[in-house]
Amino acid sequence: MNELLIGYARVSTNEQDLTAQQNALERLGVRPALIYTDHGLTGTNRARPGLREALAACRSGDTLVVAKLDRLARSLRDAKDIIDELTAKDVKLSIGGSVHDPNDPVGRLLFNVLAMVAEFESDLIRARTREGMQVAKAKGRLRGKQPKLSNAQQRHLMEIHDAGTHSTAEIAELFNVARSTVYRTVQRQLTPKR
Repeated sequence: MNELLIGYARVSTNEQDLTAQQNALERLGVRPALIYTDHGLTGTNRARPGLREALAACRSGDTLVVAKLDRLARSLRDAKDIIDELTAKDVKLSIGGSVHDPNDPVGRLLFNVLAMVAEFESDLIRARTREGMQVAKAKGRLRGKQPKLSNAQQRHLMEIHDAGTHSTAEIAELFNVARSTVYRTVQRQLTPKR
C-alpha cells in the first residue's frame, strides 16, 4: 500500500490568497490533486469542509501535511481533537516538513507544545484587537453601528407613524428598510434620552 502525503491549506478571509501555502505544500512533496483547502474560514471554526475532506482522505500510514500549525488549528482543544483523529487512523502529521508521529510520545509532546503556542498566539491577537478597539472608542472613533436613516428621515418616519395612516410594513417599504428598522426607530424616538 502506497503511503500518501495529504495537504491542507487555509486562509481566514476571502481577500487572502492560498497560493503561498499551496506552493509550500507542493515543495514538501504533496501532489496538487491531494491538497484540500478552506477559504475564508478561521482556525477556530471547527466546521471546515476542506479539513474534513483532508482528514477523510487520510488512511493508515499516510501523512497530513500543513505549511504551519496555525493553518490547522488555533486552539488547544481543536488541535487535540485533530491529533486524536490522526492517532486513531495511524496518520502522521508534517508541519512545514517536520514529521510528527502521534503514536510516538515525543511527537505527541511536541505537537501539544506547538498547539499551546498557536493558541497563545491567537489569544494575543484577540487581546490586541480588544485593546485597539478600546483606544478607538476612547478617542471617539468607534461608534458602533450607525442608524440606517438620517435624523431628517427618522423625523419624517415618526410623523407618518404618529399619523396612523400607514402600517409598519408600508412605512418600511416607503423608506426602503426592514420592518425591524421601523420598530427600532420608533423605539429610539420614544425612549427619553439621558
